[in-house]
Amino acid sequence: MWSLLEFFPEGFLINIVDIGAALSERPSYQGIVNAGRGRIIGFEPDAAECRRLNERYGSPHQFFPHFVGDGNPGVFHETNWNLTGSLLEPNRALARSFANLDELLQPKAQHAVSTSRLDDIPGIDDVDFIKIDIQGAELMVFRNAPRIMAQTLMIQTEVEFVEIYKGQPLFADVDTFLRQAGYQFHTFLGFGMRAFKPLTKSADPNAGFNQLLWSDAIYLRDWLRFDVLATLKLKKLAVLVHDILGSYDLCHVVLEEIDRREARSLAPRYRERLGVVNGPSGA
Repeated sequence: MWSLLEFFPEGFLINIVDIGAALSERPSYQGIVNAGRGRIIGFEPDAAECRRLNERYGSPHQFFPHFVGDGNPGVFHETNWNLTGSLLEPNRALARSFANLDELLQPKAQHAVSTSRLDDIPGIDDVDFIKIDIQGAELMVFRNAPRIMAQTLMIQTEVEFVEIYKGQPLFADVDTFLRQAGYQFHTFLGFGMRAFKPLTKSADPNAGFNQLLWSDAIYLRDWLRFDVLATLKLKKLAVLVHDILGSYDLCHVVLEEIDRREARSLAPRYRERLGVVNGPSGA
């Protein structure tokens, strides 16, 4: 799909905060960065991984080996797979019930660490998009970042439906907090599943039957309250919704609000670019 950035040649940058930014997969925002229209501030506590990220992306992007949390000392539970290490202890009693889950949560070491509140880290301002995946500690970050949360347009956060880490907040807890902070739930980006042992599905140890374990959830600044957003923020939101989510109907709603403010014709042009003849419902 083409990028909505072509509608906005003004050259504004979309400011991205990525917490848990390991290079395990292509990030959802990569196309915006490749177009030279995104700036990443990332956090990856693994020093070697953080160094690789800085080498790969270079300026103006910056990655720091910080544990983002509540600003208090903590314990990092290192596991046999670097993507499952957490500030929370793995719940192995639960994990043993599922195929290929406990096998990825084997304790390796515990490390006393210092954590930093996102609001207290210098150089982070005017955030547009937060992507966060820190194995159950996401709500800790949100609760301790009211300044950043008040600026942010879109959040992509991992959420769990069962207690994979001991005492972790679950989806309902994260959802309640984010809605109270002025966000609307939008969608899930796939689901992590496993089969209860000893069964497996299609000989795939990572497949499941019906039990959902985790997902990435998308939250957007409340689309019933666009009046509180500056026009530049609305333009950035339109790009995020189109380029990352493919939510063309909501993007059209945002463009209509920009047209109303600036007496432009972005929404009709957008419908035409999508090949919609008789309005958004025909997309």
